[in-house]
Amino acid sequence: MDWTWTTLAVAVLIFFFQSLVRKSSVKNKRLPPGPRGLPILGNLFMMGDKPHRDLQQLAQKYGPIMHLRFGSMPVIFVSAPEAAEQFLKTYDLVFASRPPHEGSKYICYNQQNISFSPYGSYWRNMRKMCTLELLSNLKVNSFRSMRKEELHLFIDRIQEAASARTAVDLTAKVSSLSTDISCRMVLGKKYNNDDFDEKGFEAIIREGMQIGAAFNIADYIPLFKALDLQGLKKRMKAVAKVFDDFFEKVIDEHVQSKDENRTKDFVDVMLGFMGSEESEYRVERDTIKAIILDMLVASMDTSATAIEWTLSELIKHPRVIKKVQKELENVVGMERLVEESDLEKLEYLEMVVKESFRLHPVAPLLVPHASVEDCTVNGFHIPKNSRVFINAWAIGRDPNVWTDAEKFIPERFVGSDIDLRGRDFQLIPFGSGRRGCPGMPLALTMVRLVVAQLVHCFDWELPDGMLATELDMTEEFGLVSPRAKHLLAIPTWRLKIEKRAV
Repeated sequence: MDWTWTTLAVAVLIFFFQSLVRKSSVKNKRLPPGPRGLPILGNLFMMGDKPHRDLQQLAQKYGPIMHLRFGSMPVIFVSAPEAAEQFLKTYDLVFASRPPHEGSKYICYNQQNISFSPYGSYWRNMRKMCTLELLSNLKVNSFRSMRKEELHLFIDRIQEAASARTAVDLTAKVSSLSTDISCRMVLGKKYNNDDFDEKGFEAIIREGMQIGAAFNIADYIPLFKALDLQGLKKRMKAVAKVFDDFFEKVIDEHVQSKDENRTKDFVDVMLGFMGSEESEYRVERDTIKAIILDMLVASMDTSATAIEWTLSELIKHPRVIKKVQKELENVVGMERLVEESDLEKLEYLEMVVKESFRLHPVAPLLVPHASVEDCTVNGFHIPKNSRVFINAWAIGRDPNVWTDAEKFIPERFVGSDIDLRGRDFQLIPFGSGRRGCPGMPLALTMVRLVVAQLVHCFDWELPDGMLATELDMTEEFGLVSPRAKHLLAIPTWRLKIEKRAV
């Protein structure tokens, strides 16, 4: 106990000294406006369990570029399209790095993953490797038959529920589908939950997402790291061990495999680079594990979350789901399932997906950026090493940009050229610039295909006589923010074929 109080006392003294030095260095420079904070903690106490909402309310008072202080660390929150464009395009290189992050240090092998790796040659090489070896159009198309196979098995299982008139846990089913497809793409085969951990893939990944998004005191007041005041470090280590044990097993299986006719997967490709003097990619065992985790999380949790939000909005809005089904009848017909080649013809479905991403960006605060040097944005001084968060959730609901911003109205995109691929800053669910999501094309294909298939094959009603207007749309905050409650619905088969055709 004496040691703890001594540590706290020393930490407080050092904190005040650092604060005085920092204030002195910026006293003649104009920081963005923001609320006053407490000693030591700064504004950390203002972050509730849904910080994207808290920050939206603060931005209404202080403006679209807002300065808060977490510990002694300057933190900038951006909540308007014009401001986001400044940070992600005009000064993209200044803000292309990532800050030190305790969660990624433990779970992602000291930030060796693409998402949290600092900007530099390592990050550029790893992103290039992933883009060419897994996420290129050629690679994505090579997995088309596998996606079709898994999706048809998925539809079969839901068709059984339709025959029995039982409710389907769409959140769980979609998550399992996404897990199976991701594992086959990245790891070469499907794994059962028992192969991973008693909690299962989805539960551990979601816990990792929650830990990664938490405003961790240790990230902003490093002197408090040893105290683990929020208990996050203990949880990080537990999650990290589960991942590490599983990835060690996966790598060992690949190394020991004697099947020379087996199609090479992404793990095989990375193992081929490991220890090679000729390859431009410097890949070690921990690198492989960090990249595996990144690819799985990026393809599993984000796509599943986007699908469940889109289905939720469709079930909540019967008028919209009928329009999607009418378009599918015209383009696909009622005697077969949707193919990936149909997607480009489904214009209204595209509007629905855009509108869902606008209201429910899967990563509401995106992944934090870090400034590598002092910069002036819109007349405001942004100090070197500031954390920068883009509130994509607030931008998507900005009433100055969107009419009836809180309402789900896909028709707002009729005649509009607003895209969600990062060039239009009103709608940036995948980020933009150098740190934009490289897996976006695959994610959009998955979301549109699964939603189209489920809406084409089945009519949906809520269980226990629940009205569409009563559907709970509360979100759970994390790096990825899914529904707080699972989406349950009763399917009815609607195609003119008794059994789907493979």
